Amino acid sequence: MKKRVFYPTALLLVFVLTGVFAQSSNPFFEEWKTPFGSPPFNEIHEDHYVPAFEEGIRRHAAEIDAIANNPEAPTFENTIAAFDRAGALLNRVSPVFSGLRSAETNQRLQEIARQTTPMLTAHYNAIRLNEALFKRIQTVYDNREKLGLDREQMIMVEKTYQDFERGGAALPADKRDEFKKLSQRLSMVSLQLGENLLAENNAFEIIVEDPADLDGLPENVIQAAAAEARRKGREGQWVFTTAFPLRVPLLQFAENRELRRRMLTGYVNRGDNNNENDNKDLFIELMLLRRQLSEMLGYPNYAEYFISIQMAQKPQNVYDFLYRVWEPALERAKMERAEMQAIIDRESGGFQLKAWDWWYYSEKLRKEKYDLDDDEVKPYFTIENVRNGSFMLANKLWGLTFIPRPEVPVYHEEVEAYEVVDHDGSHLAVLLIDPHPRPGKRSGAWCGTYRSGSYTDGEWVAPVVTMVMNFTRPSGGKPALLSWDETTTYFHEFGHAVHNFFSKGRYLRTSRSVPRDFVELPSQILENWAGEPELLKAYAVHYQTGEPMPDALIARLEESGHFNQGFMNVEYLAAAILDMDWHTIQITADTDVNAFENASMQRIGLIDEIYPRYRTTNFGHIHGSGYAAGYYVYRWAGVLDADAFQAFKDSGDLFNQDLARAFRKYILANNALYEGMDAYVRFRGQEPDIDAFLKRSGLK
Repeated sequence: MKKRVFYPTALLLVFVLTGVFAQSSNPFFEEWKTPFGSPPFNEIHEDHYVPAFEEGIRRHAAEIDAIANNPEAPTFENTIAAFDRAGALLNRVSPVFSGLRSAETNQRLQEIARQTTPMLTAHYNAIRLNEALFKRIQTVYDNREKLGLDREQMIMVEKTYQDFERGGAALPADKRDEFKKLSQRLSMVSLQLGENLLAENNAFEIIVEDPADLDGLPENVIQAAAAEARRKGREGQWVFTTAFPLRVPLLQFAENRELRRRMLTGYVNRGDNNNENDNKDLFIELMLLRRQLSEMLGYPNYAEYFISIQMAQKPQNVYDFLYRVWEPALERAKMERAEMQAIIDRESGGFQLKAWDWWYYSEKLRKEKYDLDDDEVKPYFTIENVRNGSFMLANKLWGLTFIPRPEVPVYHEEVEAYEVVDHDGSHLAVLLIDPHPRPGKRSGAWCGTYRSGSYTDGEWVAPVVTMVMNFTRPSGGKPALLSWDETTTYFHEFGHAVHNFFSKGRYLRTSRSVPRDFVELPSQILENWAGEPELLKAYAVHYQTGEPMPDALIARLEESGHFNQGFMNVEYLAAAILDMDWHTIQITADTDVNAFENASMQRIGLIDEIYPRYRTTNFGHIHGSGYAAGYYVYRWAGVLDADAFQAFKDSGDLFNQDLARAFRKYILANNALYEGMDAYVRFRGQEPDIDAFLKRSGLK
């Protein structure tokens, strides 16, 4: 028998009066009768968002008021579980809006974001700082050992209490208004940093008019640049942008050194051009706001605040780990630099290697050492082959199948929709794959959800998962041919998708709740299988001949696995250390962004020929809160994924079913019961050994 939910009369009246009249013809207020209840993108228009957000806030506020003012004594069900269930409409609107704002934004969506961000920040601040609500949560928390809770419920209570405490609920009354103002401004600064970066990405282009400037570039890249020019009304010319499929091949293959210089400097200087999209002052404000909020909550800096609930626990542990990898990586990079300078000297180049030369001469070095170049590999990695390879892997490990569902609505014609079916034939998820760059899409690659899996009225509602990339387009009559880096990135994002497929806790808060430095384990481990001969021979087939990748080429690809790892690790680690420095070192409003960054890089001995993977003004990972003081997590999780994959290797069966089931259970599915090192040890039987990671990276 369900308990009645108590609503104060005034708020119930507001809920009834405001919740009906504005709802007609707005898809967010109606049942989605689409296949699998996925978002009806074809029916959702820009003018639907603000009314839906406003109504969602009103409904959520009424639900919170009912919980906070419930005359019954606080219990797990009427306080913790009720809080977790609240906000259903907002949980419907927000993922759709934020997903499209990242993947298919426009000026109107950006205007809506500027309008709704302060509304939502104020709303969630009001919830986190609701004294009556926090008092009830605290009561349940204080009595949790006496309530007969199961493991998941206990974790749910502890995490809910922790969320409120870290969100300012325990602050004295005179500090709460200041906390609200700071967090509201923080959200707007973060939003503006992202908009500026998107504008910088879209604004930069290199226009080539002389075909001689294209010397060295593969034909498919030339065709892609010509197609980009046509899209921009420049028929007969070639346009190169900062999008990965145009930027990286230009740096790798263009013989025109000046062209390479323009591309790299344009890319690294995004947000640092002293124009209307400059991010320097905004970033300083962001750092000051984060420190102020952290200090209010009792932490000396934002890194201490963020890392305290991660596996690393303390910033010093992060620094110690990064430096342990930094030293051999830097040594390796210097060796690589010397090898490339030798090529320049041998060719009578007459110049010293610069940052814009690294990609170009590393390609020459790879060809020299391994008789291998990207163009030889790409014909085997059509985007369809790579997609099928990731599907094949999920089938071999967990019995999943992927059925094309063209009837599922999508937000762009390039997006593909699949139904994910579990090993027992049951519906598991919907997967949307969005592969190519567009002006309305932010850079990079990511995985998210348009609907998280959850229980509604006791029934499981499966997730709608999205993978968004910026990969090479088809051009010149050829399919989209991916580089090896793009191939492994595809498997990486697919790993995040699998994590979303399998997470199935009873509560939203704990269903996929893992530390940030654990969340990259499910994604990064799948990258290991991408290059294994047993799988490669099955999915990497030549787009013209249909022949699988020959053993000799697979062997050369394997042999080159450690190639350029000094560079790859150094550019990443430099960015991770820069992130840590920004969030630990005290700054002032007068701090010069570039001077701080230069000092940080000089302190660790970064060589001039390598830039950090992201410079401060275009470091999107830390402009938002998700990876701020947490960019280190990719290498931290790298230790976990290398050790975990070694378990499969050591078993003698890459698709060992016992290990796959254990990985699904402890790492992917039961995040509500086990997390972090507890989950890892339950899967592996021991804590990870860093040796597997160092060996894989060619650093030991």
